[in-house]
Amino acid sequence: MGFHTPDRRFALRWAWASLVANAALVLTGGLVRLTASGLGCPTWPKCTDDSFVPHRALGINGVIEFGNRMLTYVLVAIAIGTFFAVWRWVGADRSMRRLVLLMGLGIPLQAVIGGISVLTDLNPWIVSLHLLLSMVLIAAAVLLVMQIRGAAAEPVDVTQAWLVRVTYVVLWAVVYLGTIVTGSGPHAGAADAPRNGLDPADISQLHADAVFLLVGLTFACWLVLRGSAPVAARSALVVLVVELAQGLIGYVQYATDLPIALVAAHLVGASVLIAAGTHLLLAVSPSRLVPTDLEGLRQS
Repeated sequence: MGFHTPDRRFALRWAWASLVANAALVLTGGLVRLTASGLGCPTWPKCTDDSFVPHRALGINGVIEFGNRMLTYVLVAIAIGTFFAVWRWVGADRSMRRLVLLMGLGIPLQAVIGGISVLTDLNPWIVSLHLLLSMVLIAAAVLLVMQIRGAAAEPVDVTQAWLVRVTYVVLWAVVYLGTIVTGSGPHAGAADAPRNGLDPADISQLHADAVFLLVGLTFACWLVLRGSAPVAARSALVVLVVELAQGLIGYVQYATDLPIALVAAHLVGASVLIAAGTHLLLAVSPSRLVPTDLEGLRQS
């Protein structure tokens, strides 16, 4: 089946929908935290002990928290649609079908982790897992989009491939450190929610140091890939631009006492960074081809 077959286009639309929806969950989850609505519905799976929906006494915080919970049902619908779109496409292979199944299972797991975070009064370590799972689903959606599109990785030497891989690992470490920074800061999601007990200045400095390392590694990726893998080099440049934008937003938000708008923008940027970094990782493949001059010697 070619790229322009209806089934492929149909599956690709659903894969993109999955990517956008999971990124939207990161934003809405962040808004719950930033508006101190994390316990707007004080229990789970019900909103209160007596009702599945918020009542007037819970105010706007109950509405915001309940709205974020409702987005889970949208994600379930999109996951089901993506599952059937991929499985009915005759061009889908086993890895695509396995991937879309795991993505679908990630949605109820996300709901369970969200429920545990509520039942533990927004324990910051549980809340960070809630965000990280969304990031994993975003990365999986990027992989699915690239698989459906049939995007071929560019062959690079093993050293270049490992540089990209190390950069990707550091990227995830930066995102995780960002969740720890948030867990030490003022945006707890509720007035009496616990913090992780770490010093915000110290953990922010560690996070910044990791960002500097990431920027340096990404710049190195761009430099070494320019001659051998131009598509991957452009992908590295996109990652670098996103990192610099994220760094600027992070610095300004730290210097201005974490205004809600900038923190929300930083969350969206983290989703974009994971997506762009995953694209870079998938854009290269280590080449094991024998160099031309050695091949000639062997034939002689």
